[in-house]
Amino acid sequence: MDVIRDSIENRANDVCRAKEELRTTPVYPHSAAYAREHGELEQYRAFNNVNLQCKESIEAAVREHFDGMYLSHDAAKGVIETYGMERVALVLANTVQLQDWDGRYSRRNKEWAKTIPNENPETVRCGYVLNSHPAVLDGFIDLVREEQQRSRTQGEKLQPSRPSVRDKLKQELPAHKPAASKKREPER
Repeated sequence: MDVIRDSIENRANDVCRAKEELRTTPVYPHSAAYAREHGELEQYRAFNNVNLQCKESIEAAVREHFDGMYLSHDAAKGVIETYGMERVALVLANTVQLQDWDGRYSRRNKEWAKTIPNENPETVRCGYVLNSHPAVLDGFIDLVREEQQRSRTQGEKLQPSRPSVRDKLKQELPAHKPAASKKREPER
């Protein structure tokens, strides 16, 4: 019985470790040529493999959460939790960048996609282009961007804000209490 319990625990630990690796595999900011020159080819390959897995997870999330008319509001949350905001945004932006001719992506999302750099050549980037319907993906991108904005505002709330000098000056100065008068003895 202990063997079974140990194997279940080991398998659960492996799954948790694999999930954490997906989230912590960094987004590689350079091309394959740069990676080869600097001995970072393993990181580059890991980056591309995780991008492919992220693409598949996004497509699965779209299939699960789109009922034919509506995309549920929590469609993006699971993918973001698994892969992190930066990677999900990269894969989505990659798709929009390579399909910028498609009018089913909103102008707003096309502009957003341009802000996310991707140094890979087009032949590599085609590997993690999403195949879901562009109109549904546009809605999914909106959800990711909302979540991105929400996490930014929560991050700002967590950081204590320093009061501005103007606010400090506007505050009332503490009322001056007159010093307690000492009893004076009458002069003689």
